[in-house]
Amino acid sequence: MLKVNEIYYSVQGESSKAGLPCIFVRLTYCNLRCSYCDTEYAFYEGTDFSIDTIIEQIQKYNCKLVEITGGEPLVQAECLPLMEKLCDMGYEVMIETGGSLPIEKIDERVSVIMDLKCPSSKMMQKNRYENINHLKTIDEVKFVIGTREDYDWCKKIIEEYNLSEKCHILFSVVFGQLKPIDLVNWILEDNLPVRFQLQMHKIIWEPTKKGV
Repeated sequence: MLKVNEIYYSVQGESSKAGLPCIFVRLTYCNLRCSYCDTEYAFYEGTDFSIDTIIEQIQKYNCKLVEITGGEPLVQAECLPLMEKLCDMGYEVMIETGGSLPIEKIDERVSVIMDLKCPSSKMMQKNRYENINHLKTIDEVKFVIGTREDYDWCKKIIEEYNLSEKCHILFSVVFGQLKPIDLVNWILEDNLPVRFQLQMHKIIWEPTKKGV
């Protein structure tokens, strides 16, 4: 059984799949408390579903792209067989994880979007850097940047772990805290090999709207 906060159909708001129709399975619980968290409602609220029930819900939509998110989905071990079964059924599966829990047991067919927490998140000490050794070329590392200190820290991490040779790198701003134009200018000044992204769903809908 998995405790599920919500299952909904929308467009992918972030990652290299941004703009594509996607089914989201948001699982309950999170082991982190980031300063800028926008999904606190997923910390505790949810309903217990079997894997088969979750798949029945997914099959209601004519879409083959599925993202498992949270909260922190890896808190619930049953998310691993869920993803494996979805891959077996021909779905393209993504998981968004906060980067503090092991990723090596995730099915190799799944695209991992892994955060590395910057200083302003107040959760940087939770980063599990060993995960970098298990990243695949189809995976993505996301940095959510709120300050110039965050940005400079990201540059050091990219260089130290040779991240640009391992996977795709995503840079986002903390919504409402750092101006997108400032981050874009920093990226261009340093010619960083990263993909800048906005949280598309917060532009299309009200920033606090759920289920999108």
